[in-house]
Amino acid sequence: MANIKSAIKRNRQNEKRRVHNRLYRSSANTYVRKANAAIAAGEVEQAKVATKAAVSALDKAAKKSIIHANNAARRKGALMGKLHALEAGKK
Repeated sequence: MANIKSAIKRNRQNEKRRVHNRLYRSSANTYVRKANAAIAAGEVEQAKVATKAAVSALDKAAKKSIIHANNAARRKGALMGKLHALEAGKK
C-alpha cells in the first residue's frame, strides 16, 4: 500500500477511472455480442440495427481511449464483414 500522499491520491483516481472505463468497455462488448447473435440468427434487419449500435459503442470507447482505435476498427470491420456476408446470402 502506498504511503506517499500523491501515490494514495493516484490510486484513488486510478480506481475511479477503472470503474468508469469498465462501463464503456462492457457495454461495447455487450453490443458486439448482440450484433453477432443477430447475424448468427440470420435476421437481417435486426442485425443491421444491432451492428449500428455496436459500431457506435466501439467508436465511443475508442474516442475516450478506453480501447485502442485499431482495436475498435478491427472489431468494426469484422462485424461489417459478417453483416455484408449475411446480406449477400439473403439476396
